[in-house]
Amino acid sequence: MNSDNTPVSPILPGAWLGMVGGGQLGRMFCFAAQAMGYRVAVLDPDETSPAGAVADKHLRAAYTDEAALTELARLCAAVSTEFENVPATSLDFLARTTFVSPAGRCVAIAQDRIAEKRFIAGSGVAVAPHVAIESSDALAAIGDAELEAVLPGILKTARLGYDGKGQVSVRNADEVREAHASLGGVPCVLEKRLPLKFEVSALIARGANGASAVFPLAQNAHRNGVLAQTVVPAPDATPALVEQAQQAALRIADALGYVGVLCVEFFVLEDGSLVANEMAPRPHNSGHYTVDACAASQFEQQVRAMTAMPLGDTRQHSPAVMLNILGDVWFHEGPKGSPGAASKGAPVTPPWHEVAAMPAARLHLYGKEDARPGRKMGHVNFTAATLDEARTAARDCARLLHIPLG
Repeated sequence: MNSDNTPVSPILPGAWLGMVGGGQLGRMFCFAAQAMGYRVAVLDPDETSPAGAVADKHLRAAYTDEAALTELARLCAAVSTEFENVPATSLDFLARTTFVSPAGRCVAIAQDRIAEKRFIAGSGVAVAPHVAIESSDALAAIGDAELEAVLPGILKTARLGYDGKGQVSVRNADEVREAHASLGGVPCVLEKRLPLKFEVSALIARGANGASAVFPLAQNAHRNGVLAQTVVPAPDATPALVEQAQQAALRIADALGYVGVLCVEFFVLEDGSLVANEMAPRPHNSGHYTVDACAASQFEQQVRAMTAMPLGDTRQHSPAVMLNILGDVWFHEGPKGSPGAASKGAPVTPPWHEVAAMPAARLHLYGKEDARPGRKMGHVNFTAATLDEARTAARDCARLLHIPLG
């Protein structure tokens, strides 16, 4: 290891790798790492965590538990994380004695929308017009004119907001103040609502040596603030837009000195301009298609980056659509007397055998014990000879599972 614990030479299969976080992204990381011959230790307090269920070792402890962190660092040659809300201080603690990617400082920036927007803008990438509101006192000091300049807009909590949570639409200064109070007066960002044409995400991997690999640009559709569907390659993006988004993501990663997989989400406006929305310092929901449609998946790239192995080939060999599966599909009440019928509120297993019968479909379930409306339970990847075929298969599956895409 170098003085910053960066591997001097590749960490070869047979070594232990650590994962902080036990969700579905950690689970898919385990699959990729184990397929390459590594062993994985997962730190997560939930005894039924999806990643803990498949890991070689599950440390059931809080993310701030120093004894567990010490054991993870002692056992593992390198450690990564699967979600940005892990305490950055825990990653810094691990980095004292083992290699951590991404670094705690990168995660700390992504955890805070105020810091994130400042950093992205400082990297030379456009962000939406916004006003940072650090506290209730700070809001009181902001004049109506300054607020009106970014209205109508969306008030977003600076921390711990995801999948549409911690966000309130506001139309005037009075609504901003009411919404801020309803959010507990925590630090927020007031972001101007822009004329959105569509959304894309740029997924990249960057190694400790500065080498990078870029996946095809993905086009995303959301429903109620949650990703519903990803189509790749992005059907509405021009070659110039694809290049602009990918280069912007690489610029951000280089400015961060980032090591690992990074996803940057962008808004494409009606006038064709590109605005960065947010970044995720980890594999991303919109990158799940890579498992079935690319030579190397985003999870394999995560393994390669943290072990200082050469980055894999991001070539997309098949057009793809990813359909998110939320817990809602367990609660559809079919016609009375049908196999899918359920009493109100009782979950019923969806017809996975019918999904499996679709030639284009690849089902991925996360092993979560309890299905709840709005909870991410899995996804289905559709690959085909043409994008139209993949999109048709995704629409057919959405109808089968009663998933609204419109």
